[in-house]
Amino acid sequence: MSQLLVKLFVKEYENTNDAKVRTSYGVMASIVGVICNVLLFATKLIIGTLINSISITADAFNNLSDAASSVISFIGVKLAEKPADKEHPFGHGRFEYIAALVVSFLILFVGCTLFKDSFNKVLHPEPVGFSWIMVIILGASMLVKVWLSIFNYKLGTRINSTVMKATAADARNDVMVTAATIFSIVVGKLTGVTIDGWVGLVVSVIVLLAGINIAKDTLMPLLGEAVDKEVYDNITKKVEGYPGIVGSHDLIIHNYGPMRIMATIHAEVSNDSNIETIHETIDQIERDVYKDMSIALVIHMDPVEMKDESVLEKKEMVKAIISSIDSRATIHDFHLVHLEKYTNLTFDLVVPHSYSGKDEENLLMEVTDRISDIDEQYQCIIAIENSFIAE
Repeated sequence: MSQLLVKLFVKEYENTNDAKVRTSYGVMASIVGVICNVLLFATKLIIGTLINSISITADAFNNLSDAASSVISFIGVKLAEKPADKEHPFGHGRFEYIAALVVSFLILFVGCTLFKDSFNKVLHPEPVGFSWIMVIILGASMLVKVWLSIFNYKLGTRINSTVMKATAADARNDVMVTAATIFSIVVGKLTGVTIDGWVGLVVSVIVLLAGINIAKDTLMPLLGEAVDKEVYDNITKKVEGYPGIVGSHDLIIHNYGPMRIMATIHAEVSNDSNIETIHETIDQIERDVYKDMSIALVIHMDPVEMKDESVLEKKEMVKAIISSIDSRATIHDFHLVHLEKYTNLTFDLVVPHSYSGKDEENLLMEVTDRISDIDEQYQCIIAIENSFIAE
């Protein structure tokens, strides 16, 4: 069914790197979400009103919030499609994240309202009507939500959409919510015990948690998040695969929305490389990365010593000392400068984010002392920094 809808309503659906194709996916998913959730809302509201069930009514309004979420997602996807202009040179892709954030606030509002109503129902319980037709209808709505969850997750993964993945997670929560609602009705029928209000509380908590998780997921790219390890490995492997590139470090990714990613990286080259040749190689890498990965990559060239045995020996000595202190710490940009009375060992030292200021100070002191113990003429010039990779 999912693939059929894609083929019918998304032109060139296999070309997911195209911004227009990606927008078509988002629009189609939003429309499908609105239609399904409005139908579910109407059905559950009628049933909940007829049998006086707060849990079913709560579940119905949860579906209505899902329909509103799909409308907001539609607006967000359309706004994100707008091209770059003089006020927004990086495009409008972050509108999709903002839309997802608005969705999360809407879900949180609904969750708070349902919690209040359910709490009142706990304090003042009322009998809940029962019919097997109602149970069957609610069970059918669960199947619709299961399909919606799979549908949004598949398409969201295909086009890497935060909004669609959030919608899929929300649909999964709805499945659990409806299952809990059916449970309360059946228990009431078999035992005569009214647990409707309590189940309504559970429903509201699940809705609140969904809203919090969606808000968290959408705030991360807006605030600026660490580079995913897999993405880091893919980019560095590609960059280091070109002739003349002997290493890389300091990869930073700036996310301006799906399909609108900029990145910078330091590429290490031999200090005796031909400047024009290596510059042409770097230009080629930037073009290839944009073509293959849709990432606008800017490469800073770092010349490193590759032949001087004295420099290489000192570098390995420093790496061994640091590794013996903390195996998680690494170095780059190592340079050896011989002065009249001293020899400067200059390098950047990358430490984990868990390090406090005191930890960094202690590490610097220990590294400096150990190197000085080997030769008093060695002077360390160390710049402490953190990795940009997610830990």
